[in-house]
Amino acid sequence: MKKIFTLIAVAMFFGTININAQCSGDRYKMQVFWESEVTSDIQYGSNINTQGNNENLTLDVYEPTGDSLANRPLLILAHGGSFIGGSKTGADVVSLATDFAKMGYVVASINYRLGFEGLSSGTLDSITATETVVRSVHDFRAAIRFFKKNFSENGNTYGIDTSLIFGGGVSAGAITAVHVAYLDELSELPTYIDTTKAGLGGGIEGNSGNPNYVSSGLVGIINIAGALRDTSWITPTSIPVLSFHGDQDGTVPYGSDIIYLQGFFAIMMVDGSQSIHLRAENVGITNCLHTHEGADHIPHSLDNQAAEYTDTTLTISSNFMSALVCNETFNCIYDGTTVYVGLSEKNTTDANVYPIPSQGNINIEAGNIIEEIQLTNLLGERVLVKQGTNSDNMQITRNNLPNGVYILSIKTDIGTTIKKISFE
Repeated sequence: MKKIFTLIAVAMFFGTININAQCSGDRYKMQVFWESEVTSDIQYGSNINTQGNNENLTLDVYEPTGDSLANRPLLILAHGGSFIGGSKTGADVVSLATDFAKMGYVVASINYRLGFEGLSSGTLDSITATETVVRSVHDFRAAIRFFKKNFSENGNTYGIDTSLIFGGGVSAGAITAVHVAYLDELSELPTYIDTTKAGLGGGIEGNSGNPNYVSSGLVGIINIAGALRDTSWITPTSIPVLSFHGDQDGTVPYGSDIIYLQGFFAIMMVDGSQSIHLRAENVGITNCLHTHEGADHIPHSLDNQAAEYTDTTLTISSNFMSALVCNETFNCIYDGTTVYVGLSEKNTTDANVYPIPSQGNINIEAGNIIEEIQLTNLLGERVLVKQGTNSDNMQITRNNLPNGVYILSIKTDIGTTIKKISFE
């Protein structure tokens, strides 16, 4: 499957033509939507789990509220939990899904089969652990195929562009995502995996649902504290990868080391994000590693400084994805100047804005010297930029602006505030 990367590039080229109009503003780079909405518990497949039972596989879809576009990039996220816990509604993925949806993406948070054979009896080893990863990979691939099937057979319910699908995950979910990306040849599947065992058949694609479609063709991978069994699977034709990892991670190795389950079961040698980055650099694929210096495992979901880590993750991830969507240059440096945690959290001053809604012009009384105002529509397109006049008040002249909701950014000499306004 690695040889299809050229075809992916061609598909991305034509996809970029279709989506180019969406890239003229801040959409896919900033949170241009005020809210997101979620459709929960959509079944995307089923398969046999480690208990020998058939398990229904479900996902939640996050979309920007009020969005009218129907060819949006899709990000599929898998949660963490050491392959024994966690869910699609976990804090590690829900905040990311919500924030990316506000940037204009469609985001799917998936459940996948959990559990290790031999864990309760103490006979867990590298073979049964690898089988667990293969199950999760099969399920993730079924989720990709679900959206391709929905696009072709059910009218594209979720308004996506199937040539612009990203994969990602946190911890165990990131391990799953990078294996979906780079364990993509049948010859790479370890020979000790018993593919005749219920729930493990189907080769690379697996049997978790939506046959007759393929899961290949991802645009890029976001790896948050994950690892790969063997970085030699990454070749010059592999897809781009963005990694985040704490260099003091005691759960998933930052470099190449033995991974343990629950700090006790020595599983196998794996290649963490640093090793993935070095291999990607060596073979020349687009990649970035952002190291959370001094941080332990998945710091964006912890209480201590979580907002800071989340902001970094969202900023660089939006840069990574928007560069691939809009055919722009990727810059993985975080300079700390842009906050993506939520539009409401960008308010460092206040302003009186009236009347809302308005049928004509809108007045702004900031209480501080206004340096600039910007008005953005819900497609992320800037429709108005106006410099200040050394005054604390300004007026938005409606002119030919159509009815609808807009995001108003007011920059003063002491900070910035964001307001939602509307014309009717």
